[in-house]
Amino acid sequence: MKPSSPAISPLRQRMIDDMRMRKLEPKTRTAYLRAVEKLAVFLKRSPDTASGEDLRRFQLYLVDQGTSPITINATIVGLKFFFDVTLGRSQLMARMQTVHVPQKLPVVLSRDEVSRLIAAAPNLKSQTALSVAYATGLRVSEVVSLKVTDIDSKRMTLRVEQGKGGKDRYAILSPVLLERLRAWWRLAHAQGKMLPGGWLFPGLNPVEPLAARQLNRAIHSAAEIAKLDKRVSMHTLRHSFATHLLEQKVDIRVIQVMLGHKKLETTAVYTHVATEILREVVSPLEAVQPA
Repeated sequence: MKPSSPAISPLRQRMIDDMRMRKLEPKTRTAYLRAVEKLAVFLKRSPDTASGEDLRRFQLYLVDQGTSPITINATIVGLKFFFDVTLGRSQLMARMQTVHVPQKLPVVLSRDEVSRLIAAAPNLKSQTALSVAYATGLRVSEVVSLKVTDIDSKRMTLRVEQGKGGKDRYAILSPVLLERLRAWWRLAHAQGKMLPGGWLFPGLNPVEPLAARQLNRAIHSAAEIAKLDKRVSMHTLRHSFATHLLEQKVDIRVIQVMLGHKKLETTAVYTHVATEILREVVSPLEAVQPA
């Protein structure tokens, strides 16, 4: 006899329905529910009984616990949905304020480091996936969601379906990347690991795509083997893609479109790490004659 699942409270179900009505992404729904659960644990009672002062105390509690600014702001966004939409009590959120998130420059690899990293990946599948991430600037979730049919060798593009924000876009497909994809396709087909029209990077079960966490493990292993002394993740390849394009004098607005950024300010951060551009600047000291 299977154990019965714990009953969902009417309040939780209403919030779930509110999120479903607005077609929020599964990750967003989970994050919003987690925020409300945190508040309930803090209050030791139902979150819909919270007062404005309770919310103020809750934020102070998060700060005192050493919660990061990003997590605090994410919690506030989840609670805002709960009080604004599910409860219709938006005035309560006036006591909670988002906090400033310190701007940190992204880690960027040199071209040589990227080459060493990809070569150190444990197998052809992960080597090809890392090549895709660097050559196109795709997020890890977008890389693992690619299908064979997304490759357009005539137009030399990769179709990205429902990227971040639920938007479709196209990524560039370079001749070198196309050859690497073909080599991977031939091997995967020979081994029976790739279904016709299926996932470009299938998991152990070809019906399912490779999990993002598996690709993250592969890049961490590759970084260790390549002896890179930087904190490397899949997003590092995206940062490196954007920075190297900027150093190649590609217009920043073009890079914005290729990355799928909504705001140009998000893309502009790469101007701070494009060292090739910095090296081309002549210091005014060079024109000053010594006394």
